[in-house]
Amino acid sequence: MTFLEQLKRYPKDTILDRITNASSERIDAALNSSRLSLEDFAALLAPQISDEQLEMLAIRSQKITRQRFGRIILLYAPLYLSNECHNGCKYCGFNAENHLQRKTLSLEEIEREAIALRRQGFRHMLLLTGEAPEVAGIDYLEEAVKIIKHYCGSVSIEVFPMDTQGYTRMVSAGIDGLALYQETYDQELYRELHPYGPKSDYNYRLLAPEQAGEAGLRKIGIGSLLGLGDSLSDVFYSGLHALFLARKYWKTHISVSFPRIRPAEGSFQPRSIVSDRQLTQFICAMRLLLPDAGLVLSTREDAGLRDNLLALGITQMSAGSCTAPGGYSGNATDSQQFEVSDHRSPAEIEALLKAKGYEAVWKDWDMAFLNRAS
Repeated sequence: MTFLEQLKRYPKDTILDRITNASSERIDAALNSSRLSLEDFAALLAPQISDEQLEMLAIRSQKITRQRFGRIILLYAPLYLSNECHNGCKYCGFNAENHLQRKTLSLEEIEREAIALRRQGFRHMLLLTGEAPEVAGIDYLEEAVKIIKHYCGSVSIEVFPMDTQGYTRMVSAGIDGLALYQETYDQELYRELHPYGPKSDYNYRLLAPEQAGEAGLRKIGIGSLLGLGDSLSDVFYSGLHALFLARKYWKTHISVSFPRIRPAEGSFQPRSIVSDRQLTQFICAMRLLLPDAGLVLSTREDAGLRDNLLALGITQMSAGSCTAPGGYSGNATDSQQFEVSDHRSPAEIEALLKAKGYEAVWKDWDMAFLNRAS
C-alpha cells in the first residue's frame, strides 16, 4: 500500500469531526494512553483542549523526549544553492512570477558557502533549490555534494521530488537525508495554490518520500506549511504520513517539521492563523504519537518561542539561517524565500542551549560509519 491509498481511508470531514468534537473526557483518555492511537492523536489536536490538559500534554511530551533523546539539540544550517524556479506556488518568495534577482551558485561559490558554515561550527547542512532542473538538477547537486562533503559529515536535500533512481543517485553522491514538505494535504487547495509548474503534481510529491525510502536514505523529514489551509487536518495527516513511513521504512529515521507561513515576496496572506499555543499543542501531540521522531523548529519562529519550546519535544533547530543563495559568504541576493524571525548567531544559540542545560550537537553522523572493512 502507498500512502496515497492510505490517505483515502481518512476523509478530511471525518477527521475534522473527530478533532473538533472531541469531548473533554475523550481528551483525558488520550492523555492517559500509554501508546497513542490515531483516534487519540486526533483528540489531542482539539482546539477545545483546556489549559490544564495542555499542561499535562506538555509534561508528557517533555518526559518522552528526555527519555528518548536526552538533553541534546541537533543544529543544522540551510544552504540555498539556487532560487531559480518554474513553479507558480502562490505563497513562496521564489514564485516564478515574482520579480527578484535569480541566482544559482557556481561550484566556487558553493565552496565559499560551505567554508563559511564550517567556520561557524556546522557539520549538518541542508541544501535547497527551487525547481529549475536545467540549471540546478541532479547533475548539479552531485557536483555540489562532492564539494560540500569536504566540510561536513551529514548533507541533506530540500529540493524537487525525485523518483527512486534519482534518490539512489543522491545516496551514491553522499546525501543521507531528505526534507520534503507536502505543504497541504488538501488536494483541492493544493491545486489552487500550485496552478502550474512541476510542483503542481500532488501525487508525485506525496509519493516521493516513499521513493526516497526505497533508495535507502537514512533520514526523511516531512511536514505541512501551517497557515495555508486548515491546520488541524494538515497536522493530523502529517502525523499519519510520518507513522506510515516509520513503519514501512523502519531503518530510516523520520522527522516532522512545523513551519508557519512567514512574509515573503508576493505578500501571500495566510488562510488560517496558528497561534503559539496551538503550535505548542501540535508539537506535543506529535511527540506522543511518534516518540522516536525528530521534531524540527526553524528560524521562521521568533527567539522567545523557540526558547520556550526547547524542553517540550524539539530535537532539531536551524541557527543563523539565510534563505537566499550566497548568504553566508557575503554574496547574497536581495531576495529571500521568506523572512527569518530568529536572527541569533549559531554561537548565541549554542550559548543559550548550554545555559538551559542542553548540549548543542554539531555532528552526530558521518558517511564513514557506513564503511565496511574488506
